[in-house]
Amino acid sequence: SPHACLCVACTLVFRYNCAVSTKMETVVQTDDLNKKDIFFEESDVAFEEDILRNPYSVKSWMRYADHKKDSVKSVVNLVYERAVKELPGSYKLWYNYLKLRRKQIRGKCIDDPDYEDINNTYERALVFMHKMPRVWIEYCQFIMDQYKVTRTRRLFDRALRALPITQHHRIWPLYLKFVKMHNLPETAVRVWRRHLKMFPENAEEYITYLMTIGRLDESAKRLAGIVNNERFVSKGGKSNHQLWHELCNLLCKNPHEVTSLKVDAIIRGGIKRFTDQRGQLWNSLADYYIRGGHFEKARDIYEEAIQTVTTVRDFTQVFDAYAQFEESMLNNMMENASDGSPDVDLELELRLARYEDLIERRPLLLNSVLLRQNPHNVLEWHKRVELYQGKPHEIINTYTEAVQTVDPKQATGKLHSLWVSFSKYYEENDQLKDARTILEKALLVSYKHVDDLANVWCEYSEMEIRHEHYDRAVKLMQRATSTPAHKGAYFDNTEKVQNRVYKNIKVWSMYADLEESFGTFKSTKAVYDAILDLKIATPQIIMNYGMFLEEHHYFEESFKAYERGVAMFKWPYVYDLWNTYLTKFIKRYGGSKLERIRDLFEQCLEHCPAKFAKNLYLLYAKVEEDYGLARHAMAVYNRATKSVPRLEKHEMFNIYIKRAAEIYGVTHTRTIYEEAIEVLPNEHARDMCMRFSDLERKLGEIDRARAIYSHCSQMCDPRTSQVFWQTWKDFEVRHGNEDTVREMLRIKRSVQAMYNTQVNFMSAQMLAAASQPTPGTVSDLGPGNQGMDDMKILEQRAELLAAEADVDKPKAKDILFVRGDKQEAREILKTANPDEINIDEDSDSDGHVEEVNVQQKDVPSEVFGNLSNVSVSR
Repeated sequence: SPHACLCVACTLVFRYNCAVSTKMETVVQTDDLNKKDIFFEESDVAFEEDILRNPYSVKSWMRYADHKKDSVKSVVNLVYERAVKELPGSYKLWYNYLKLRRKQIRGKCIDDPDYEDINNTYERALVFMHKMPRVWIEYCQFIMDQYKVTRTRRLFDRALRALPITQHHRIWPLYLKFVKMHNLPETAVRVWRRHLKMFPENAEEYITYLMTIGRLDESAKRLAGIVNNERFVSKGGKSNHQLWHELCNLLCKNPHEVTSLKVDAIIRGGIKRFTDQRGQLWNSLADYYIRGGHFEKARDIYEEAIQTVTTVRDFTQVFDAYAQFEESMLNNMMENASDGSPDVDLELELRLARYEDLIERRPLLLNSVLLRQNPHNVLEWHKRVELYQGKPHEIINTYTEAVQTVDPKQATGKLHSLWVSFSKYYEENDQLKDARTILEKALLVSYKHVDDLANVWCEYSEMEIRHEHYDRAVKLMQRATSTPAHKGAYFDNTEKVQNRVYKNIKVWSMYADLEESFGTFKSTKAVYDAILDLKIATPQIIMNYGMFLEEHHYFEESFKAYERGVAMFKWPYVYDLWNTYLTKFIKRYGGSKLERIRDLFEQCLEHCPAKFAKNLYLLYAKVEEDYGLARHAMAVYNRATKSVPRLEKHEMFNIYIKRAAEIYGVTHTRTIYEEAIEVLPNEHARDMCMRFSDLERKLGEIDRARAIYSHCSQMCDPRTSQVFWQTWKDFEVRHGNEDTVREMLRIKRSVQAMYNTQVNFMSAQMLAAASQPTPGTVSDLGPGNQGMDDMKILEQRAELLAAEADVDKPKAKDILFVRGDKQEAREILKTANPDEINIDEDSDSDGHVEEVNVQQKDVPSEVFGNLSNVSVSR
């Protein structure tokens, strides 16, 4: 009954109140909890009975608390208080209870008494939950929201002491957030220092915080420490180079705040370490002294920088900053110079002169940078001399420094040009003795290449020639070409160039020129012979030698020189020698030494490449025509057609045919034509066939001409060689009959069919038909007629072939056919079938026969060639 249930519930509540400790904080409004003040619902009985049966079951208490979640907070709190009393070590009960208590005071003022009640609840929970970081984190956050700074700091310290060290990483982020919230720099610094002992990788965040609170000196020290620590890894992904630049910027922009570090030593160390950023670091160091008010020291830094940087980029950065610094100092002084005192004006003029001198020195300073970058760059040394134009002392010092600095083995450019320019400078100032001294020293330098030393010898000799000391020049060349005591191979780089220069052709060439100009015939000949003996001659030297001997009328000696030259060189280098040798020999002896000339030509043509054979064969044939036998000339032409390159065969055959016709007559050219048609490619053979048939027609050999046309038709596609077919057609019209015309048309159709069956031609036709559709082809078919496209294409092609046959068919006109001893004129009717020619049977009876007078002509004189002249003379 209801009364019985109520009595049971009252009994249960009384038993619970007897068990609750008096020290336990209650959520009831009064201190003494009487059973008459508590109201239980009928639905709570089952949960109470479950708790009585299982007082240590967390699930039972959680179900009971979840059941009462919609009740007033005092009731729910009472359930949780009873639960944590029974199970004080349950994290789940404490966590949900504390979460519920925080939710209950959401929106209240932080000075509400309920906040302190919850704080006390947290303290009671931490008696059992002091190893749970989540409880500490939520308690610390809850205290932070109450803005109790000291209590919060102490609470964080308690948490760090209570939790194991492996859990500290969960507390520190909130602790650091707390110290950043309040303007307590000393407290924050001390907290950060403790944090970095455990987590040194967060030093960048500490440095950033120190910069925000203005403690730049300590931030610089910390930044220097992580820069020097090679094992430090930036959490922001910054490299050591970036951290170094941040340190430099911090030091340079705050010279008065950072006092515990040696800024000058640090930045100079960075200059040595980071070679690709030297310009920027030098500017940072100068900026440090400028901000500190040490302007003269900053100027010294700039001067030192532009004298030590090795790249153009660094020099540009430093020079621009230096010029800007001087300009700003000058402008500042001009603005402050209002009193016009003499000292101020003098200082102003001094600074202005200093600024102008800096601008004027820029090209020279830039040249110094390039020379520091590569002190063996000869071109830059020449540019430096040009910059000192008008300053003799500086020019001489520059040349002296250059020749002492540049290593011959590492020189970039021509080292000998420095020595030559140095000597020319003395020569231009009329100090010939000093110029000779310079060149004598230049002859002793161990150059990298023999040509460099040879150039020095030549320049030395030319200098003597300019001053008309010709004997000295010749003696210098004798010194240069004299054989050293220790001979070395010319291309042996291990040997000194002084031991190899005696084989240099440049020196010998100049020596030969000097002997030709100022020496005797005997001495010049000895020089050329020495060149040939050393086997260092070039084709040009051989030709010069031959021309020299020829000028002095030593023709046989010149021919011997050419003989030695052609024996020394191979094709194609010997072509000019052979050409000159043969031309001069023929000019000298003509036909008096024909056998010797023939031997020379045979020797020349034995190994002659096809590329150079044409001119030599033509020259050979010309000699035979002028001084030898005609049959020998024809044999030479015949050999030429087989030896010249493929592209020149056509031209060679034309020359052969022309010369044969002039010498033997046109009948002798038949074999040449036949050979040409057989050898030449189709495009040239076609031309030969037409010329050959025209020749036979002129000679009256109609059948031979027709046979040639028939042979040529096999290489003439009717679609591309229309000229040939038209020519044959005209020929048949003039000299043929109906049978020959029919045969010509038959051959044309067979040739056309042959070309149509070729795969490439058919493919090209199909592609053309596909790209340019014609009416009635596939493009005109409807969607349902795609299966008929092949048949339609074949029909279209058949129509085109029929149309072409109609075009090629002889038109209706008077054609004179040759029949026996008279000609008859017949009218050819148009027929639909192109394969046959129908002639009206009644045409003989209806028409009349016209007598045609055949004109007789004499046999052309070309047929007989030179024989006609012989008969006339007889």
